[in-house]
Amino acid sequence: MAAAWGRRGGPALLRGVLGAAAGRACSSGAPVRAPSAVAQVEQGHYVTASLQTKILKELQSSEGGRFLLEHAVPFSAFLMDSFGRQHNYLRISLTEKCNLRCQYCMPEEGVQLSPKSELLTAQEIIALARLFVKEGVEKIRLTGGEPLIRPDVVDIVGQLYKLEGLKTIAVTTNGINLTRLLPRLKEAGLNAINISLDTLVPAKFEFIVRRKGFHKVMEGIHKATELGYRPVKVNCVVMRGFNEDELLGFVDFTKDLPLDVRFIEYMPFDGNKWNFKKMVSYKEMLDTIKQRWPELEKLPCETSSTAKSYKVPHFQGQISFITSMSEHFCGSCNRLRITADGNLKVCLFGNSEVSLRDHLRSGASEEELVQIIGAAVGRKKKQHAGMFNISQMKNRPMILIGG
Repeated sequence: MAAAWGRRGGPALLRGVLGAAAGRACSSGAPVRAPSAVAQVEQGHYVTASLQTKILKELQSSEGGRFLLEHAVPFSAFLMDSFGRQHNYLRISLTEKCNLRCQYCMPEEGVQLSPKSELLTAQEIIALARLFVKEGVEKIRLTGGEPLIRPDVVDIVGQLYKLEGLKTIAVTTNGINLTRLLPRLKEAGLNAINISLDTLVPAKFEFIVRRKGFHKVMEGIHKATELGYRPVKVNCVVMRGFNEDELLGFVDFTKDLPLDVRFIEYMPFDGNKWNFKKMVSYKEMLDTIKQRWPELEKLPCETSSTAKSYKVPHFQGQISFITSMSEHFCGSCNRLRITADGNLKVCLFGNSEVSLRDHLRSGASEEELVQIIGAAVGRKKKQHAGMFNISQMKNRPMILIGG
């Protein structure tokens, strides 16, 4: 048993046990809870022999604990917070720039962009990605700004594809450049796509994003389906007075295409003039859709999923709801974010950041970087402050976070 306790700042067995504790049950059907000694483990610190012994005894003394031991999977303690959440999903922003000006993302007056020298280079992005993957990250999503306007995006995807242990390379894009780049991106190793589209009406598209390009986005969606992406996720931020009247049209969009249309509750970010009255809640959206399709089916989802998914029987695609505001999913959050200028954000709605870029450029060793990351993850709060408090907090605009 002692051999299972590894060097990454905590025991391999404990890493798996904490992960298994989240949302699992033993054969009796009773919920499995992490033992009290496990709860004492703080991120970024080595587990003492005495605490190791105490944890093992507690685990072995109960049916739930024995279940966890049997189902433990190695995972880095540095990427696990004090609430037992395993962070195996990293979102990396490639750029602060965008070729659209979406109203919910970018302030009308624009944003102050960082000098190019302050942004992560491709080499730095890969170095950090390699470190996170080594510690247990299995999925990386490239965001922005608009990631597909970065000239070396295909090369970055290709280098990520070489990282052993990385299972999924995804991108979130506005779709403007997708048709042109997607064949090369797929060849490089891209295997998941989210495309932002908030309306099916061309004129309204121009109003929301303050630019032309609706037909390019639609072309990109169809190109993704032609190249075999399943599903193609379509992100739709629903705002009262803008597009809540298009819910049924978006659901119908999934009838003959392998899409997952994801309705996202409008979230407050710096400069987007968030107003509670503009937010359409998940339950309101669901009620509207069920009036048209009462046979709508609820689909099962993974514990760490941010989406509540549904499907109209016999439709090729499905729909989902991202309920960040009305029903947060903080308890199962497995995401970390690196901004384009190299800051680690452990919560989308939190305003605390740690500059990995500065430590990287000052010559920090891999061990030092892992300790810094672990300390930041260990400080992650149980949940965000709630939509009204978030709306009053100082945070980056969405475009400078990377979604």
